[in-house]
Amino acid sequence: MPTDLLGRDFETFPEPEPLAHHGPARIIAMCNQKGGVGKTTSTISIAGALSLYGRKVLVVDFDPQGAATVGLGINANTVEGTVYTVLFDPSVDPHTVICHTDFPNIDVMPANIDLSAAEIQLVTEVGRERILSGVLRSVRDDYDVIIIDCQPSLGLLTVNALAAADGVLIPVAAEFFALRGVALLMQSIEKVRARINPDLKVYGVLVTMYTRTLHSQEVLQRIHEAFQDKVLHTVISRSIKLPDSTVAAAPITIYAPGHKTAREYREVARELVGKGIVP
Repeated sequence: MPTDLLGRDFETFPEPEPLAHHGPARIIAMCNQKGGVGKTTSTISIAGALSLYGRKVLVVDFDPQGAATVGLGINANTVEGTVYTVLFDPSVDPHTVICHTDFPNIDVMPANIDLSAAEIQLVTEVGRERILSGVLRSVRDDYDVIIIDCQPSLGLLTVNALAAADGVLIPVAAEFFALRGVALLMQSIEKVRARINPDLKVYGVLVTMYTRTLHSQEVLQRIHEAFQDKVLHTVISRSIKLPDSTVAAAPITIYAPGHKTAREYREVARELVGKGIVP
């Protein structure tokens, strides 16, 4: 059997079977407090790949920069409600702020700069760590997968995402500095598991921005040594097509389906389904 750069056996994940019915959703927090590691790109691309396999996906943009919202073609400055609205106004039905995108099976709960005020406001809220969990509970049955695109920090917004999630997917760039903060993230995950969400799992570590350089190979080896079987088999290559797809406001799996990186993200989707992480 062929092996990869780390000497692991390749696993071939079959194309997922269609689902007989939809929901309740598996909730995944896409989380890393370091910026620039491909969280939003991976959120959009995995959502795009899963949607092609017939999975209904809700992307929850939980970053005040609103990159996931823009990346799916929604202008968050013109929508009437955002994730910020439903966090602080219990009278608003979360269904009313969800936007349908131009892509079948992909919806988004948008965010904009208003969310930057949430970190301070949450401090005085009752049950502040579980507010997002309550919001998603009401829409969970409508989707197969809910992906929360977290902001690059370990503040109250990220804690809310971890409290609401079934598991965490950690994108890590194949660069030395990207490794440094992961231990801190793992400590935060352990604290949330111990105090708020005992069922929280680490679904996997997704290596992104990989290049065929000695540096990337050494970092990949160290990621594997640190996380062992938690490292997803599929590695995402660095590619100019990813920023191109961002400008086009479309998942790369739809914008350039024949491109190598699109194939890699489809393989990630198949791996998530094949391992039972998503339905």
